[in-house]
Amino acid sequence: MLSVFRKLFSKQKVEETQEELMKKFLVAGLGNIGPKYHNTRHNIGFRVLDSLAKEESLSFETKKLGDLTTYKHKGRTILLLKPNTYMNLSGKAIRYWLEKEKVPLENLLVITDDINLPFGTIRLKTKGSAGGHNGLKDIEAQLNTSKYSRFRFGVGDKFNKGRQVDYVLGEWNDDEERTMPERIEKGVALIKSFATAGIANTMNTFNGK
Repeated sequence: MLSVFRKLFSKQKVEETQEELMKKFLVAGLGNIGPKYHNTRHNIGFRVLDSLAKEESLSFETKKLGDLTTYKHKGRTILLLKPNTYMNLSGKAIRYWLEKEKVPLENLLVITDDINLPFGTIRLKTKGSAGGHNGLKDIEAQLNTSKYSRFRFGVGDKFNKGRQVDYVLGEWNDDEERTMPERIEKGVALIKSFATAGIANTMNTFNGK
């Protein structure tokens, strides 16, 4: 009788642990560290997470491979990560924290800039190609899959041929900065929805908005 009880208790504990893990999320904003990159288009991932942290009075702490803070929201635990590996090695930090915190792959959200979308356009996808983005290339290589959710923030493509790098590493213009607060507010709401309402509902609510 005692052995049966132990088996039932053990099974219940496993089920509880799995349920707890499904309520844990990792949101990684891509960017480059250092003051000179702070206000660049390539750093929109950092900027969205910084805005969420400020709104919720959270403080980032420098840990292994990145700056990290934890956000509790409606029964969910959301880890916010800003990799300090520079953009081209973003995947290393993401893989480390996914494994360390045992976050399910379907609960990973990566925030990145996208030159193929008009400025301020928000698009959430469950998979896709790297599209020439070095940060996404490294994530795909480190995770050995392209099937992870990514929140693409449009930065536009107003650059001459061969000047793409200068453009994404350039700072926002005055018109973009005037519109930015409302766009970032949408991005913060998207993160909260991703963790609570699910990917499908969040895509329906925010894509193209």
